[in-house]
Amino acid sequence: MTRQKYLSPKLMIVFITFMNMFVPFSTDMYLPALPEMGGYFSAEQSLVSLTLTAFFFVFAVAIVLFGPLSDKYGRRPVLIGGALLYTGASLGCAFAPNIYALIVMRVAAAMGAGAIITVSTALIKDCFRGAIMKKILAITQALGVIAPVTAPIVGGLLLTVTSWRGSFVFLAGLGLVNLALAFLLTETLPQDKRYQGSVIGSLTLLGEFCRRKSFMLLLMTFSFFSVPFMTYLSLSSFIYIDGFGLSAQEYSYFFAINAAVSGLGPVLYLRLSRSLSRFALTDLCMAASGLVGIAMYNFGHISAAMFLLCFIPCTVLGSITRPFVMNWLLGETKDHVGTASAVINFVQNLFASLGMMLGSLPWNDYIDGLATVMIGATVMAFVMWQITAPGFRKNAAL
Repeated sequence: MTRQKYLSPKLMIVFITFMNMFVPFSTDMYLPALPEMGGYFSAEQSLVSLTLTAFFFVFAVAIVLFGPLSDKYGRRPVLIGGALLYTGASLGCAFAPNIYALIVMRVAAAMGAGAIITVSTALIKDCFRGAIMKKILAITQALGVIAPVTAPIVGGLLLTVTSWRGSFVFLAGLGLVNLALAFLLTETLPQDKRYQGSVIGSLTLLGEFCRRKSFMLLLMTFSFFSVPFMTYLSLSSFIYIDGFGLSAQEYSYFFAINAAVSGLGPVLYLRLSRSLSRFALTDLCMAASGLVGIAMYNFGHISAAMFLLCFIPCTVLGSITRPFVMNWLLGETKDHVGTASAVINFVQNLFASLGMMLGSLPWNDYIDGLATVMIGATVMAFVMWQITAPGFRKNAAL
């Protein structure tokens, strides 16, 4: 890996994992407070959910902008700027006077988070290679489960001693920690490996990756697996609190259990990838995803516990496919890694924002709506895979 003056290899892994926690913390931390926020601002559920949807959409766009910039100017300055913006915007959220100001500040925080996540992904490729990179991707995904597990619990606990604003003060604190670590980072992209053209020219690198048909088709295929989870993220507090009558603290425990199970995904991926080909593993994920959606539609209404049991497999499948496709695509990327990571994260988060938008629709029944999204996303992923697989099978045979 690139020699670091202050950060050891193990500390680099911790730092990369910490950066990957920013998005789940930014969304999951205040999920228990969503119903309270709606009452505080006298806002409809769809408008409150927009604080999540807008965050993910702008986050996806920010990734596209900062990826090429990190290839031109290096990882460190982009990371420092992103951490500064995220910290300031999170404080702005904490003191927002109305729902519209909160949405604006969430948009600004999303820009900062986009810079942070783009650099964190690029650092994996900058610092690690081959089988080690595969393990690091799985490790960061497995350790990253800490955020979605603890975030709603911390958010629920904060609600017992403060209002919903306390969650955003906490997020600002995380931003300050990231900023401090960013200043300790030694630049990982040497000057001679940076893009030498203009800023506008660096953005054209995005077009080069988007014209790589096999790259984009594979990325889109696996991105459908993120849609159901984000729909769940948007609806879960309303399903558990308003639907099943749980308290905010009880909801946080149910949410945390589901998030904790996602830690099994990277472990299963490493084990399954030793005995199954990429194509067999993909087919297995497709079949399992379809069965999970059907189970949710038929059994998800019975109780809060049954709803949780029906959704857990969907969470595990998502945590299998994320390191799977990331390793697949980064392994085929030879240069302009910042741009490649930007395209990967952009498409995945664009699909994630689509999932949140679907969650904001006026469903007559939230659980039926979630099951519909789960089944629909599986069908779309299957169709995309039928288009994508032949090209990769042909290349594998050569």
